[in-house]
Amino acid sequence: MSVTTRFMSNNADIALPNPPHDSISSLSFSNKADYLAVGSWDNSVRVYEVSPQGQSKGIAVYTHHSPVLSVCWDQENSRVFSGSVDNMGHMFDIVTGQTTQVAQHTGPVKIVKWVSMPHAGVLVTGSWDKTIKYWDLRAPSPIATVKLPERCYALDARYPLMVAATAERRILTFDLAQSPILYENTASPQRLQTRVVTCCPDKIGFAVGGIEGRVSLNIGAHSIDSNEYSFRCHRQNSSSTKNDQSLIYSINDINFHPVHGTFSTCGSDGTVHFWDRDARMRLKSFNRASGPIVCSAFNGTGSIFAYAVSYDWHKGFSGMTSKQPNKIMVHVVKDEDVRKRATKS
Repeated sequence: MSVTTRFMSNNADIALPNPPHDSISSLSFSNKADYLAVGSWDNSVRVYEVSPQGQSKGIAVYTHHSPVLSVCWDQENSRVFSGSVDNMGHMFDIVTGQTTQVAQHTGPVKIVKWVSMPHAGVLVTGSWDKTIKYWDLRAPSPIATVKLPERCYALDARYPLMVAATAERRILTFDLAQSPILYENTASPQRLQTRVVTCCPDKIGFAVGGIEGRVSLNIGAHSIDSNEYSFRCHRQNSSSTKNDQSLIYSINDINFHPVHGTFSTCGSDGTVHFWDRDARMRLKSFNRASGPIVCSAFNGTGSIFAYAVSYDWHKGFSGMTSKQPNKIMVHVVKDEDVRKRATKS
C-alpha cells in the first residue's frame, strides 16, 4: 500500500453539542436523513440531527441499564437499535419516542446490525454468549440462532454477505441467500485480536482491522478471482530520529464511502486515514487528535464523516482520567479527498 500522504487540517471540524459523559462506543448515520446515533459507556444512546455544513443538535436520548456497545438504524430510518452489556437489544422509535426491548442474550450484546433481506428486514445481534441471533420484530423469540466457536467481537452485513469475527482469531463468512446459519470458518489474516470487520459496498469482499496496526482486505471472498492483501497503518516511530514504526496502535473502525467505495480507518493513535483499495494507496490523513479515535461513520451520501475522540480502555479502569477527551467531531468531506485514483495498468 502506497503511503504517500497528504494531510488535511481538522481545524474546521465541528464538535457535537452535549456529548455523552463516558467513552463513546459506536456511531451510525441513518441512510436518508442525516441523523446520527451515538452509543456510549454512560448507558445512553443519543440521536443528533446533523446539517450539511456540520452543525448539529440533539433530538433524542434513551438509556440501557449498562454500557451501550453498538447502534444501528433500520432501512426506513425511523428506528434505532442498540446492544448493551445488560444482554439486551433495544429499539427506539424516533417518531413516537418509545423504547422497546427486541432482543435478549445470556451475555453482552456486542453488535447490532439491521439486514435488509429480499422479503423483510431482520435485526441481527452478535453476543459474547457465543451466538448470533436473527430477530423478526413481530415475534418475541429469535427466528434463527447461530452457535459460534467463540465470542462475537465484530460483525457486518451487506446482503447477501455477512461476516463475523470471534475470539481466537476466527472469521466466519455467511451467504445469507443460501442459509442464515451455515458459514465458512477460516483463520483471521490478522495475527492478533480482531477489532472490526466491514463488508465492501460491492458485497463480495470485506476488510479486517485489529490491534496489530494492520488492515487486511479480502476482495471477492467466494470468487476464483479472490484477491487478499494486508498493509500496515496507524503506527509511529519510537523517536524523531528513528524510522522504525515500532509504536503500534489498534485499528478501531473501518468505513467504506457510500459513493466511491474508498474507505477510512481510525485508530488509537488518534488519526484517521482515507484509502483507495484498488490503487492501494493512502488518499488523505487527518492531523492527530487529542486522544484515541474509537469509532467513525460516513453519512448516506458520503458528504459528512463523523468520528469520536474518546478513551479506548487499553489501560483499563486506571487509564480513565478526567484528562481523557470525550467528543464527537463532524468533518465535511471534499469529493477529491475520497475519490478513487487511476490505477496503473
